[in-house]
Amino acid sequence: MSTTATRNQMTGIGRVLVIVYAVMALAATGRSFVQIVRKFDEAPLAHSLSAIAAVVYILATLALVLAGRRGWYTVAWVAIVFELVGVLVVGVLSLAVPELFQHDSVWSVFGRGYLFIPLVLPMFGIWWLRTHRPVDAARTAEVMA
Repeated sequence: MSTTATRNQMTGIGRVLVIVYAVMALAATGRSFVQIVRKFDEAPLAHSLSAIAAVVYILATLALVLAGRRGWYTVAWVAIVFELVGVLVVGVLSLAVPELFQHDSVWSVFGRGYLFIPLVLPMFGIWWLRTHRPVDAARTAEVMA
């Protein structure tokens, strides 16, 4: 798929989605770095989960930008579904077994520290991926012929 096709998908909601994912990537990376450097021994599980969230947000941002290419489209799906499952599992565990989380992670209490954006964002990501599937180059050639 050409760069033009990728750019065409990155308009409107797609562009906003990528920007929000990029902001979350920066926020989660900064948070996890500070947590791991300053107080990892106080809550290693929560701080490790923040680092995992940061990696997921970075990967999802990159994959969404390149989602017009079939391989990256799949990576975007995996990253965003992993994010949703992570937010739900960590959210439930942080409420049901709070002693596991002496400190909050990015996904604790369903992303409460981030205004619940971690809970809502993957839902928008999944919607966007479902409505913006990459066009197969061979199929496009057939249609244009």
